[in-house]
Amino acid sequence: MDVISVIRTKRDRGELSPEQIDWVIDAYTRGVVADEQMSALAMAILLNGMNRTEIARWTAAMIASGERMNFDSLSRPTADKHSTGGVGDKITLPLAPLVAACGAAVPQLSGRGLGHTGGTLDKLESIPGWRALLSNEEMLHVLDTTGAVICAAGDGLAPADKKLYALRDVTGTVEAIPLIASSIMSKKIAEGTGSLVLDVKVGSGAFMKNIEDARELARTMVGLGTDSGVKTVALLTDMSTPLGLTAGNALEVRESVEVLAGGGPADVVELTIALAKEMLDAAGIKDADPAKALADGSAMDHWRRMIAAQGGDPDATLPVAREQHVVTAPESGVLTRLDAYGVGVAAWRLGAGRARKEDPVQAGAGVELHAKPGDTVTAGQPLMTLHTDTPEKFDYALASLAGTYDIAPAGTAFSATPIVLDRIA
Repeated sequence: MDVISVIRTKRDRGELSPEQIDWVIDAYTRGVVADEQMSALAMAILLNGMNRTEIARWTAAMIASGERMNFDSLSRPTADKHSTGGVGDKITLPLAPLVAACGAAVPQLSGRGLGHTGGTLDKLESIPGWRALLSNEEMLHVLDTTGAVICAAGDGLAPADKKLYALRDVTGTVEAIPLIASSIMSKKIAEGTGSLVLDVKVGSGAFMKNIEDARELARTMVGLGTDSGVKTVALLTDMSTPLGLTAGNALEVRESVEVLAGGGPADVVELTIALAKEMLDAAGIKDADPAKALADGSAMDHWRRMIAAQGGDPDATLPVAREQHVVTAPESGVLTRLDAYGVGVAAWRLGAGRARKEDPVQAGAGVELHAKPGDTVTAGQPLMTLHTDTPEKFDYALASLAGTYDIAPAGTAFSATPIVLDRIA
């Protein structure tokens, strides 16, 4: 085998053989295939796609690159959730302790920011002392004692994906459906969860811009999970507008704590409860009430224990950016559109995301929204506040917000898009 022939096969719209796939994943993991060569192959896959057989083999090869975990020793059924990425998508933070409070164990392996979308681990690392990197033994201990754990996949779990995930982020190949599906499902299958709920985002702020592509991705992942013995369900959810009122790292942690305290934005609460119900059903837990667990404080109790078990201080003051810039409404009327992608790019440019895989992120950077579509605004009213430690980035962020919102005359009728668009099982 040689990598050039593998690249040429996919470049020329050919089907990669099982032997080619097994070899290139193993060789890349060992460093025999260079980043620039895998970048070329990833771009060829983005442009020319893969069939079901290729995707299944690619996923299997990613799993085979490392170890597989097992949670049979736990007294609770396991349920995990994965989002394909959005703007302001902090749902994992309140969701994991909520589902744990309802009786399931949640082994949540999460990732870092990818393109304009935020990363769960980046958000949680804004909590002083919190650790994303746990050994398998530490992960199992936290899961057993608190009911939920949110951490990075260990070096032994699908190491091929860890390398490829970072590479996709900086080579314009994030949106490739075969690579998204295999990346997500290789980790989730190797992780050993008994059931999995997928939150497949649809809209401008998602990698899947239209519902047909989102359904294709959802069906691909549900098929991969089901074939591997993992009960898998997917919800297609709207990402045309940012979720909640924040996009950033510490900003989103703060908002997640508000949800766990019984408040928070209505759309975040709605989606958190919808996903919790799906996870509990998939785990075979039929009599739990997630809304009650939010209201009675039990979800918050699980959050505090989970954060503390990973070295974090749930009472610590979260970082705040040194500089702010307020964007005001240019006219009065009804805000009818707020584009998620523009807000996500602005947060990324302010320092909440990465331009290169080795870049740090700013804990306090991001965008805080003061109005959502359907709200009435007046001229001069704050629409959003930009946060960053590097004020020279304001102009760059503001450029991404040009044309991202519409204000119609007062009295204009507005109809909100449902959060949950479809369900695939």
